[in-house]
Amino acid sequence: MDWETLEALKNSSKGRLRYKRDWSLENTFEPTVVLSEYAAWVLDNFIGRTEPDIAPAEAPPPLDDTVSLADNELNNHSSQESLKEAESLSKQRIDKVMEVEGKILLFEKAHKMKVKADLQARLDMCDQFSKAMAEKSAEQLKRFEERMELQHRQEKHQLLEQLVKGSKEALGQQEKLKEEHRHRAKLLTLKLREAEQQRQQEIERVRQEEGRERMRRLCSLQQEALQLIQKIQVDYKQQEALRVDLSAYGHRGNQICGILSTVVRSSSERGYPTQDDVSLGEHSLQEMKMLVNTIEKELAAAEERKKAEDEAAKEKQKEAQQIQQQQAKLQTPAPTQDQKQTKREGLQKKASKGTLQRFLELQKVLELCQKVCEELATCKDPQTKKIRADLQRAVTTPVSQISSVSGSQVRDTFDKINNFLMGKPIVSAGRTIVVSQHPLGLDFVCLKLAEKLVSQGEEEVASHHESAFPIASVASALWERYPKVGELFLANLHKKCPYAVPFYPAFQEGISLEEYQRLLGYQVKDSIVEQQDSFLKRMSGMIRLYAAIMQVRWPYGTNQGNHPHGLNHGWLWLAQMVNMEPLSDITATLLFDFLEVCGNAMIRQYQDQFWKLLLLIKDQYFPTIEKITTSTEMGSASRLKHFLEVSGRLVTSHVDPSTQST
Repeated sequence: MDWETLEALKNSSKGRLRYKRDWSLENTFEPTVVLSEYAAWVLDNFIGRTEPDIAPAEAPPPLDDTVSLADNELNNHSSQESLKEAESLSKQRIDKVMEVEGKILLFEKAHKMKVKADLQARLDMCDQFSKAMAEKSAEQLKRFEERMELQHRQEKHQLLEQLVKGSKEALGQQEKLKEEHRHRAKLLTLKLREAEQQRQQEIERVRQEEGRERMRRLCSLQQEALQLIQKIQVDYKQQEALRVDLSAYGHRGNQICGILSTVVRSSSERGYPTQDDVSLGEHSLQEMKMLVNTIEKELAAAEERKKAEDEAAKEKQKEAQQIQQQQAKLQTPAPTQDQKQTKREGLQKKASKGTLQRFLELQKVLELCQKVCEELATCKDPQTKKIRADLQRAVTTPVSQISSVSGSQVRDTFDKINNFLMGKPIVSAGRTIVVSQHPLGLDFVCLKLAEKLVSQGEEEVASHHESAFPIASVASALWERYPKVGELFLANLHKKCPYAVPFYPAFQEGISLEEYQRLLGYQVKDSIVEQQDSFLKRMSGMIRLYAAIMQVRWPYGTNQGNHPHGLNHGWLWLAQMVNMEPLSDITATLLFDFLEVCGNAMIRQYQDQFWKLLLLIKDQYFPTIEKITTSTEMGSASRLKHFLEVSGRLVTSHVDPSTQST
């Protein structure tokens, strides 16, 4: 049934009827018949109206007006009579009315009972109808659910069929798209291949142009370097006259030229040089220029020094003549017992003249480098300070990370420092750093690297003796490739530990006690001198590192040349230590540290000669140490004594007793 049908029913005649929806069920049934209180009056009126009709023929028809008057009188008379008769008749019928009312009541009662019975029957019929309708509704609902389930299954089946059909169509479409995609991919691959070929050709053309430009640049750098090396060689000829050693600079200049020649040759073999090769060439040329400047400064200083020495020689000659004249007049006092013992033992109070001269030369090199780097070290410009911090961090951080656990870490540390010194860029703390960022960058980096290596011996090796050899291998490799780093390292080592010369500074007039203690190697802060144990620990760490450097070569190199500071320097140091008067607590400590680290290498190098030297120390030099050692300083002497006793037992099995005196 749709809305149009409902609208048509609403507009029909029955649809316009008004119904009261609030009628009660009782009003729908017929009311019980009850005798009205006006029944007697109705009966009287009914009887009064019907009796004249009983005998209508007795009334005469009206004739005229006169006759009507007579008739009225007659009628009145007759009415009175009829009233009387009616009264008598009503009395007779009252009984009849009562009887009728009784029957009516009985009828009403019977009717009421019938109505109740009909109502009950109707109610029963309604209940039965309701039950029947409920059962019918349940059956209809069941049928409806079955129809819905059937419809759902049919729809599901149709949907599955549609999905299968759609999937088949999609697969077909997908295969078609794949085929189109493969075709387009082939076309695109061909286009990309052509574009890549064009790009590669363009890149190759640009690369060749850049390579030729870099080759021209590298050749010009090599030519300029060759011109500078000629200048260095010319300056080198003046060293004999000025008594200055420029061999290290000449050797480094030749190394730089060799590096440039190797780079140019390898670049030619490869085809074209790389940007790193050009950077290396620029760095090498810059270093060559710095060598020339340094040589010029060295020559100027040597000329001034020669003039001063000539003047001093003249003054000394005059003083010597005066002293000779005075000594001729004075008597020489007799030597004391201690002096006789010292003279008999042949011990000196200071190092040899050549050793002291080398010590002073290294200190001058250090002062000159510090003076050259002073501009960069003291600059207040923020950008320069930032460059200075980057350069210092680039070399000090890798050295601090050297460990005795991993050999690969030591190699990575050396490669990083070596590449940086060669002018290659490195990354430190997330920043790219190149040594050529500042004109004084190379000198500053070499100075800070040397200071850091000495500091590692002073701190790290002093606390962890096993770290001496990893640090020494890196220091030895850097010393071999960059002699300037080695000289600055040795100068810093002599400055912090004069016993590595060996050199015992004497107290001089005009200097304070604190300054003299600093010359001896003590740390003085706020007029407070460090404890003896701390002092000996630092000296021990630096001597151990120095002893390790003398015997260690870089394990990953070719090691074709000589060691830059080999065991011959160790033999010289040990011989001079034994020839000098011992110092309380210091001499025993340093001898033990040196022999423990370097003794095995010295035995392999010098064999019987070193065994004889050990016997000399044990039998002749150590008793002198015991004489000056107090009871509170017996720790270092005891360690040295035990070491010499163990070594003495080994000596007897290696050295012929008949040759010990030799």
